[in-house]
Amino acid sequence: MKALIRPARVSDQETMYRMLCDLEDETLDRKGFEKAFLKNIESNDIGYFIADRSGEPVGLASCHVQMLLHHAASIAEIQELYVLPDCRSLGIGKQLVAAVRDFSRQRGASQIEVSTRQTRLDTHRFYEREGFVNLHFKLVSSEGEKGAG
Repeated sequence: MKALIRPARVSDQETMYRMLCDLEDETLDRKGFEKAFLKNIESNDIGYFIADRSGEPVGLASCHVQMLLHHAASIAEIQELYVLPDCRSLGIGKQLVAAVRDFSRQRGASQIEVSTRQTRLDTHRFYEREGFVNLHFKLVSSEGEKGAG
């Protein structure tokens, strides 16, 4: 059974918070999360998506599109993508990536980038199956380590 992929709503805030805490394996700052969520959900260049199965949220994706000087173009970046463990390997991640691709295309992005922790080998394989290629080595300062996703 495929999931229904839809834009996130303000009412999805708690669901997204719980899923992202699970993704990061830590309790995120609630007030900071809420501030970012409420600001970002209003942006035309940030897409939040929820995957629903039988009326239950089972995954999410977020994408930011911005003009980057070194690309001289709009570039999309998947910031977060998460599927509940019991719902993995059902094609839901693939559906979420397709939603991000559509969102990015509509905003004229010339490519989509994604970063993931070096230890997330299953995640690397997933993105490679989706056509992503490892072209960069990302360095993060200690202040930014929590956000190194």
